[in-house]
Amino acid sequence: MSRAFLVVMDSVGCGGAPDADRFFNGSLPDTGANTLGHIAQACAEGQAEDGRSGPLKLPNLDALGLGAATRLASAEPTPGLTITPTGRWGSAIERSIGKDTPSGHWELAGLPVPWDWSYFPDSRPAFPEDLVKKITAAAGIDGILGNCHASGTEIIAEMGALHMQIGFPICYTSADSVLQVAAHEHSFGLDRLLSMCETIAPILHDMKVGRVIARPFVGDAKNGFRRTPNRKDFAITPPSPILTNWVQDAGQQVYALGKIGDIFSMQGIDEIHKGPDAILMQHLHDLADTAVNGSLTFANFVEFDSLYGHRRDISGYARALEWFDAEIGALLPKLRADDLLIITADHGNDPSWPGTDHTREQVPVLCHGVGPGEIGKIEFSDVAASVAHHLGVPAQGPGRSFLK
Repeated sequence: MSRAFLVVMDSVGCGGAPDADRFFNGSLPDTGANTLGHIAQACAEGQAEDGRSGPLKLPNLDALGLGAATRLASAEPTPGLTITPTGRWGSAIERSIGKDTPSGHWELAGLPVPWDWSYFPDSRPAFPEDLVKKITAAAGIDGILGNCHASGTEIIAEMGALHMQIGFPICYTSADSVLQVAAHEHSFGLDRLLSMCETIAPILHDMKVGRVIARPFVGDAKNGFRRTPNRKDFAITPPSPILTNWVQDAGQQVYALGKIGDIFSMQGIDEIHKGPDAILMQHLHDLADTAVNGSLTFANFVEFDSLYGHRRDISGYARALEWFDAEIGALLPKLRADDLLIITADHGNDPSWPGTDHTREQVPVLCHGVGPGEIGKIEFSDVAASVAHHLGVPAQGPGRSFLK
């Protein structure tokens, strides 16, 4: 039996979303945002020289069709990404009304979000008083800090010392449908933080807020604070079966790497591997050797987004892309002749764009193992249908396989 590897490069959009004018960073619409295109242009212009130099070098991804997919989506130039593709490639358009992790991943897994997410206003306070009362009562705490839109690293630097002094967790949000809770692993306690987030998550989910995220950190005021890898997302459970369920219900194995288990509330997951992207990549290489026949390996590499997109670090984003490309180059020879590898993304996060939020974009869809050719502009949900088709399991979503 064939195997499938579905790899999400978190936030690596390629521009051209037809409804980008409906999505904003502050007061600026996302019209014209293009994560890949603008990084390639900045590199070619010598504007991304921190820790790397010159045009963007992604020979393996470009051979699969990365530059071609970006030009298909947005018609912008992609300097450095000009190889004639030898893989099967295209770009995908999202239909869900969101530019966030759950929306993108649910739809890639065959389930467009069937409701509008709830968001918190960019004001102080961001959370309504009745919600704060519910949170403090459920968690057994006397109050919260923050209560605003914020960068996670910045608000920890600003309020970490006060948090350690008085013991109130730091609660904040963003343009996504999310409530994030930051607390010190030692003075507040990691288990206490995770228990708090698990307790309050149903309150937020009833409001159609997509995620409650535990954001533990360590350090002190003198030496600075830093977040740890022990983040945990408490997401709404998908209301209908998704790709992982389809595969598991057919009696086949599902491996999850990174945030996938959290995003889908462990629906249809048999085995999970977590860690920073470098560790996840090693797990991906290992699974290329050990994953059983008929299995799905579903991976998310988050650091493009979390370390470089939100922080508007073009050089860092380019370095991460070049590292990932080299790793994919080493992975491809390990795959079997009948394996399917699909590399895609869940939204954009253009590091050249004003603001710090995600950007509404199309995403590249790059395939190895099914021959060359252009698949054109497709739907996110077509990715799930194509994986299901390759694995020989029934697809239950609205997508259509581009492998037929």
